[in-house]
Amino acid sequence: MASDKKIILVTGGNTGLGLEIVKALYETDVPYEIIVGCRTLSKGEDAIATLRKAIPQSPSSLSAVQVDLSSDASLEAAVETIRARHGGRLDALVNNAGGAFDQEARAGRMSLREAWNATWDTNVSGTNVLTTLAVPLLLRSSGDGDGARIVFVTSGTANLTDTEVTAGPLARINSSPAAGWPKEVAADWRGGGMVFPAYRSAKTGLNMAMREWHRVLRNDGVKVWCVSPGFLATGLGGMGVDHLKKMGAQDPSVGGRLIRDVVQGKWDADVGRVVSSIGVRSW
Repeated sequence: MASDKKIILVTGGNTGLGLEIVKALYETDVPYEIIVGCRTLSKGEDAIATLRKAIPQSPSSLSAVQVDLSSDASLEAAVETIRARHGGRLDALVNNAGGAFDQEARAGRMSLREAWNATWDTNVSGTNVLTTLAVPLLLRSSGDGDGARIVFVTSGTANLTDTEVTAGPLARINSSPAAGWPKEVAADWRGGGMVFPAYRSAKTGLNMAMREWHRVLRNDGVKVWCVSPGFLATGLGGMGVDHLKKMGAQDPSVGGRLIRDVVQGKWDADVGRVVSSIGVRSW
């Protein structure tokens, strides 16, 4: 059914940063049709029930759709569901879903090749398949005359310039380990080692993919960004929320509000860039 509300799909929207993005949008006085993309529909419905209970007066609507970035059939079905439910249009796509699998290889649960392939498939390939499928809906955005929006959630660890920084918080992952093999990885990532090479590389690739989408859709009036949400205490990386907080990670709500700001137009002057809470990031 068509709606006058802006229609927003947030992938990975039932947990972690994705849930905070949905919450940040849902708690404002701006009415949205928010679609929670999730691999397991029941988890999406549980997240929606929790939000409705916590924020009973929201003017926005919530629904869930199954989105598995590793399955083209899932992505095709998700886009078709959105097309049928929402009058054939989408106003914003927040590509939040992702994954880090380096630790799976270290633990022996995946081979090195499997971990790298899964990382790129989830963070880059699947995200771009979904974006490609969603473009026809985005081009039909009402957008109040200012066009549709696409957000790719990247990582500050993917910044090429910052890989040369070996002081401050980045020293945890940028410093070089002692000579010898294998390279050990400390619990707090200090001392270098093979920490997240697949994840960092994939997010750097995602930054380039964003630049391509910005180029390709510029004349269609579609605004595209990468957002680096900061060091957040989520389940990503398998470190545990409490441990990440001890390392200085912020609450995921910080990232949720930042991405809401991008969706609501507060970063329109920096379209086509990687933006963060501290401003536009270098490459």
